[in-house]
Amino acid sequence: MPLKWVLHWQPNAGTTVNTQILNEVTQCVESINGVKEGRWKATVTYYKPILREQPNKYYFIIRGQRIVLEADSSIQTIMEKLQSYKSRVALYFEGFQYQLGDFQLRVGKVTPTHSDNLRGIIMEVEYLPLSSIDKSRQVMEEFVDIWQEAISKRSLPGHFMHMEPNFVEYGLSDHYSSQHTAVQYATVMAQLIATQSVQAARN
Repeated sequence: MPLKWVLHWQPNAGTTVNTQILNEVTQCVESINGVKEGRWKATVTYYKPILREQPNKYYFIIRGQRIVLEADSSIQTIMEKLQSYKSRVALYFEGFQYQLGDFQLRVGKVTPTHSDNLRGIIMEVEYLPLSSIDKSRQVMEEFVDIWQEAISKRSLPGHFMHMEPNFVEYGLSDHYSSQHTAVQYATVMAQLIATQSVQAARN
């Protein structure tokens, strides 16, 4: 599986995400010759562990114990019947997919599942030729630097952040897999929830 980095928009202090920023980010991808290929979407449900949906696969992550498991759709029913975990937040990720040479970008909004209230902006950067995390690190860093420079020219109030989890703690190898993606989404979701909690406390 090709390597991916999942980044999220970090607003500057005192600012929040909005649809104008999302529109600017999308225009930026197109201005650097990104070819729009269609829509993409994903749903992440935050229990105490985290569940990330991929078309017919579910990933169950227990962050405290650094465990990631692949499951089928019955995991949601099991979670509800156990009554040990309660669905706290479900976030919906939706946007567009772009092709940019050897890279595939997915840029989109993060909203609660039954609301249009924008909670964040997310970007997946996928490097198609390699699946080794170590071997692709330099090219990913260089691409993200170029991307950050392109975004900075638009003077937007924030920047994209990449928070790479320690995959070894989850028992994951250097060979990238869908479990790596699930762990990254869990990390981003925890960050988005923490940011929302801090903003709510300030208000």
